Amino acid sequence: MAEAEDNIEHGASETPQRNEGAPIPQAGPLGRIISQGGIVFALGIVAAAAILIQEVVLRYFFNAPTTWAHETTIFLSGIAFLYGGLYCVSRDSHIRVVLIYDAIPPRARRGFDVLISFICALSSAMFAYAAWIMVGRAAFTPSGEFRLERSGSAWNPAFPGMMKIFLLIVLVVMAVQFLILTINYARGKR
Repeated sequence: MAEAEDNIEHGASETPQRNEGAPIPQAGPLGRIISQGGIVFALGIVAAAAILIQEVVLRYFFNAPTTWAHETTIFLSGIAFLYGGLYCVSRDSHIRVVLIYDAIPPRARRGFDVLISFICALSSAMFAYAAWIMVGRAAFTPSGEFRLERSGSAWNPAFPGMMKIFLLIVLVVMAVQFLILTINYARGKR
C-alpha cells in the first residue's frame, strides 16, 4: 500500500507503462514486423509531398505539368493510409470509445479485449474475402489471363489494380494480427 502511494506521489501510475514507440507486447513478432515496416510508408508520404511540390513548380513556374504526379501521389498516400490501419492495430492505437471500457475492472477489460479482437479478426477476414473478389476482377481478365486494372488516364498506370492487391494483403495480415491479439489476450500475456 505504501509503495502504491509512493508511486502516485512520484507521478508513476499503478498500471505498467508501455513504450509508445513500439507495438504492444500482445501483438507478438508480427506486430514488431508491422511496426518496423511503417517507416517505408512514412517515407512514401514524404515522397508524395515532394512530388506535389515539384508539380506545383513545374506547372506554375515553367508551365510544364507532368502526367504522372497526381496519380502517383494518390497511390503513395493510399497505400500509406491502408498500411496505417494495420500499423494502428499492432500498436493498439486505433480509435475506440472508452466510456464503458475505462470504467470496468481489469478482469472484465481483458474479456472485452478478447471479444473485441475476435470480432475484429472476423470482420477483417470477411473484408479480405470481399477484397479477394475485387482482386479477381482487377487482376484477371475473364479468360483468366493476368492483367492489372489500369487508371484509364493519359499515363494509364496499373495503380488501381496494385492498390486492390495491397488492400487484400493488408486485410489478411490484419485478420492474422487480430487473431494473435485474441489468443494473447485470452492467455493473459503481457
